Amino acid sequence: MSLHRAALGSSFSTAFVTGASSGLGRAFCAMLLEEGVTVWGTARDPARLTGPWAGPGTFLPVRLDLRDSPGSEAAFAVAAEAAGGSFDLVIHNAGYGVFGAFETVPATTWIEQLETMLLTTLRLNHAALARFRRRDPARGTLVNVSSLAVEFPLPFMSGYNVAKSGLSALSESLIFETRGSGVTVIDFRPGDYRTSFNQAMSVHASPADPALQPYWRALETNLEASPGPELAARDLRRALARGRSGTVRSGGFFQSRLAPWLAGLAPQSWRRAAQTRYFGGR
Repeated sequence: MSLHRAALGSSFSTAFVTGASSGLGRAFCAMLLEEGVTVWGTARDPARLTGPWAGPGTFLPVRLDLRDSPGSEAAFAVAAEAAGGSFDLVIHNAGYGVFGAFETVPATTWIEQLETMLLTTLRLNHAALARFRRRDPARGTLVNVSSLAVEFPLPFMSGYNVAKSGLSALSESLIFETRGSGVTVIDFRPGDYRTSFNQAMSVHASPADPALQPYWRALETNLEASPGPELAARDLRRALARGRSGTVRSGGFFQSRLAPWLAGLAPQSWRRAAQTRYFGGR
């Protein structure tokens, strides 16, 4: 039975998804199109949004570059008007990684990452929520794709960890602020998935640096052994079907279920030691 018809009814007909050209974003779009949803998907280069897109839904490409905050808001506004004034579902998924020691990477690089991944996404959350509130009655679903890095920070990826933690904090704030309304807010926290994330990462480290080598190898090994992004799409589908605000962890059993449970029982010092060993450090 279709999620579009069974879970969210006729109100769930339009969606806006950032970072739709690859990885989780593309999997989310494919899942929604299978449900008959009209999807506005974004990328910096719309040429990367070409099909084939299957399913009864319609895909509409949108050029959006998170490095341009005013331009991103303008692109969202144009798409929202085309959707009838507001979307039923908005998924903030776009982001990227920077790998390197905090003190050796230029501060401007970290600042740009925070402005791109957190502040521009905050502005798009603001714009989406305002449109949800203007509906009579207020309604809409907002999904912020953060990361399990919120709970288990990735080594030598300071900006990514901070941006994703801030995004989860924003989601938690909005969950409280929208309680009792027709607005649903989901903090979606994926773990490792087999995507091109590492290949697209900005690397600010010498390949010969012995301090960083084990961590980089561990990141690559973990991604290669991880499930495909279709699992994330299925997890998001279930979350949307429940129709409730909250935090959703997604990924392999160890990362998304067992590790968070064990971490809740262990002292912080044990968690740090275990995480160091997990990533191959000393």
